[in-house]
Amino acid sequence: MIHSTILTLLLLLPPPLTVALLRLPTIPSQHAANLIRDLNLFPKQPVNLVDSVNGVDHSGPKIVEWPLILPNLGSDSDGASVTNLSHHAGYYQIQHSYAAKMFYFFFESRNSKKDPVVIWLTGGPGCSSELALFFENGPFKISNNLSLEWNEYGWDQASNLLYVDQPIGTGFSFSTDKRDVVHDETGVGNDLYDFLQTFFVEHPELAENDFYITGESYAGHYIPAIAARVHQGNKAKEGIHINLKGFAIGNGLTDPAIQYAAYTDYALDMGLISQTEHDRINKVLPICEAAIKLCGTQGTVSCTAAYLVCNTVFSSIIKIAGDVNYYDIRKKCIGSLCYDFSNLEKFMNLDSVRSSLGVEDIEFVSCSTTVYQAMLIDWMRNLEVGIPALLEDDIKMLIYAGEYDLICNWLGNSRWVHAMEWFGQKDFGASPEVPFEVDGSEAGLLKSYGPLSFLKVHDAGHMVPMDQPKASLEMLKRWMEGSLSKRPYGQENLVSSI
Repeated sequence: MIHSTILTLLLLLPPPLTVALLRLPTIPSQHAANLIRDLNLFPKQPVNLVDSVNGVDHSGPKIVEWPLILPNLGSDSDGASVTNLSHHAGYYQIQHSYAAKMFYFFFESRNSKKDPVVIWLTGGPGCSSELALFFENGPFKISNNLSLEWNEYGWDQASNLLYVDQPIGTGFSFSTDKRDVVHDETGVGNDLYDFLQTFFVEHPELAENDFYITGESYAGHYIPAIAARVHQGNKAKEGIHINLKGFAIGNGLTDPAIQYAAYTDYALDMGLISQTEHDRINKVLPICEAAIKLCGTQGTVSCTAAYLVCNTVFSSIIKIAGDVNYYDIRKKCIGSLCYDFSNLEKFMNLDSVRSSLGVEDIEFVSCSTTVYQAMLIDWMRNLEVGIPALLEDDIKMLIYAGEYDLICNWLGNSRWVHAMEWFGQKDFGASPEVPFEVDGSEAGLLKSYGPLSFLKVHDAGHMVPMDQPKASLEMLKRWMEGSLSKRPYGQENLVSSI
């Protein structure tokens, strides 16, 4: 059925273009497994579906939360410790599910309890947010001996920080019913909205704080959907008012039609392919664009076909570029290894850690191939369409991107942001590009107008908080304060030498 849809697309094109479909990429399950192996992650199972006679008891508490004291952790340089900060882990019973429980971490701000609440979502789709927690912007980092050390530039320096394992089946989030594996952003948005409602009931002291949604990669799909769902709930007075002030997407996939068309231009600009190779690969773009249009009108099968066709563009570039690390083209992959995050699985499976987290015998699924495949019908959908309404109501958006990422590159992100039709489109397009300076050193290039900001981050790849931890924390602080384009004084140079 899928391949017949692709053939139909080919027959609609002039004969010269039909030969441009170089080859179908590997099947999605293989592609997902390859992406996970590239990070040196080897989850024991493809998804967290557990056997149980009984499902979730919805008559019990919606949230079961306990104080979190992770082993082998001392005080940070300013004297903060887990004994004087509120750190929690817990499970939320998703009320509109068959039998799902969503796992999360909460870390109180090291600065002030009145700081904004920031939720972070890792992409994949299907990768645990613990990847960011321990390797990017969380309070701690995992050292080589599997002990923890405080992260000097964790985002809990400026916010009360939430990490959620979602969609269901990812990380420690699990279900006893396979119907709880979601396939689209409606499911993602509803699950997280229900979680946030219950979280703020459990933590009324945080309910009036400003609230921001952040994340990276495939969270470029999640975040607009969740922001729209929260905004909808606020307008309809569905429950607790969530004080949504803004959302930030780092190196995200949001508008596939525009972003896939930018792949070859970025690869050419960065010297990964030649002009001849650029022009040859670009012959696939009309097929890709036609497939995406069918996805937008016809749904499931055409969306999977669009994924297969359009990813031919990316896979063709990688075939030419060889062992380049597509998350950071300054680096090379050694064999199948592009990053080594193996300490995450080792740490999360320590008996002492599992005991602290209260997860009992639930497996830790660092990245789920099943969730990845389930979201294929969502992949090529355009999530930009709901953003203008949020901007209209003065909800801030920050799109930031490390300049050396190929897979969700800054060029494609810049193009969809500039193409988006909203009340400030013309003024944003005419606004100057200014240096994002951190105490006199240029850490990136910033363009902004009204509630919209776009930041190209220097010397960073796909994971900006990992590559530029100091500058990314400063970015978060200033964006939430409304002073992103201003230059702080009296601070050390926050541009990392990495």
